[in-house]
Amino acid sequence: MNTHLHKSPFLSLAVAALAFSCMITTAPPPEAATERSSDHDILSYFESALNSLRYPPLKLKNHSSAVQVAKKSAADEIARIARGSDFVKWIKFVRRAIHENPELAFEEHETSRLVRRELDGLDVGYRFPLAKTGIRAMIGTGKAPFVALRADMDALPIQEAVEWEHKSKNAGKMHACGHDAHVAMLMGAARILKARENHLKGTVILLFQPAEEAGNGAKRMIEEGALEDVEAIFAMHVSHLLQTSVIGSRSGPLLAGCGFFKAIITGQQITSGNSHHSSDLVLAASAAVISLQGIVSRESNPLDSQVVSVTFVDSRDDPNVSPTSIAFGGTLRAFSTASFQRLVKRIEEVIVAQAKVYKCSATVDFFKDSDSIYPPMVNNDLMYEHVKRVSTDLGGPANFQVVEPVMGGEDFSFYSEVVPAAFFYIGIKNKTLGSVHSAHSPHFMIDEDALTVGAATHAAIAERYLSERAL
Repeated sequence: MNTHLHKSPFLSLAVAALAFSCMITTAPPPEAATERSSDHDILSYFESALNSLRYPPLKLKNHSSAVQVAKKSAADEIARIARGSDFVKWIKFVRRAIHENPELAFEEHETSRLVRRELDGLDVGYRFPLAKTGIRAMIGTGKAPFVALRADMDALPIQEAVEWEHKSKNAGKMHACGHDAHVAMLMGAARILKARENHLKGTVILLFQPAEEAGNGAKRMIEEGALEDVEAIFAMHVSHLLQTSVIGSRSGPLLAGCGFFKAIITGQQITSGNSHHSSDLVLAASAAVISLQGIVSRESNPLDSQVVSVTFVDSRDDPNVSPTSIAFGGTLRAFSTASFQRLVKRIEEVIVAQAKVYKCSATVDFFKDSDSIYPPMVNNDLMYEHVKRVSTDLGGPANFQVVEPVMGGEDFSFYSEVVPAAFFYIGIKNKTLGSVHSAHSPHFMIDEDALTVGAATHAAIAERYLSERAL
């Protein structure tokens, strides 16, 4: 976590809560904006509308019946490896070892060490460190094409409330978002891919990334070469909304672009007896908060899902004296770059204008120099279809579901701004086990039966991508 976040308790907590806040949209969002934003200070990575101009031409061929038979055979073999008793025991061991020792953003030293130990055991080469604790592993020919799979490693500052044999041993820290499972599934994919390395028609890059929850580890990984030579990337996240092992995703916008703001309204201090001589900060702040509600409800396209929420107000506690300043802030979210930029502009305009009405002044901070802004996660159409085909071949048509977009954010979106990408979910819902709680809950748990399916899905997605690019 960077020093700016340490200096701002509000921002630290807000970013930690960002990744999967569960607000589900009521209507599908429109396509991403077609013009690049002029505000590069805020959204320098928000360029998803330019995908067709910047991405290399990708053609994934799968028409020949003989080729289809070969692909199904490969999928069956991958699934067979993943179902092996030794594999099942091993992948559960990896997940449980990580779960017992959760580590926060950029502190994933033991987790990273475990990953490197397992990679060494598999004779898989890697580069370390990236982004302090991150790892870039490589399996295959070492030549093009290159496709990447990513897993995040960090935990959350939450005290685990689940009583079981492998409960967190680090007080106040918990894998409450399933990143322990993500790492285990990617390690499982590494084991499968290494066993089938002679079938790979190119190179698979495995990215073990720190600091998804707080700190935008993806940006750091990219800056340090994680996507070198990579032409496509995929990532998986556990979901308590899908039945165990079911894969879910959708084409286009899947997760919102997210950011935070903090406003400070200032004026002269007054007492209750002479309020007519000065400004009234309480009225100014109240008017601003109320007026912000109209940005989405009265100014936005109802089919373009957006959020502006004020989540805190901070002032002094003296019933007889008006404060000299009032701070308040919250979050803004949208599924397109254009909508996000408009929200930023209007939030500042509304707050400053309402402050002036009450003879006050206002400043609004969007934390441009921090890691608190996430671009929208927009799935590339071809990559989404690839995930859907592979998942269906592995588990049948019932193994895949189209899901609704959600207002949560994920820093995997930064990768999607650089190369074609697809983000998808794997179900962990099992009422019998009690695996029904949302991410970021102290009661969060997973159905470990999903681990082998996730590993197989990762491996099959990568292997088939390389095969289809080689045709």
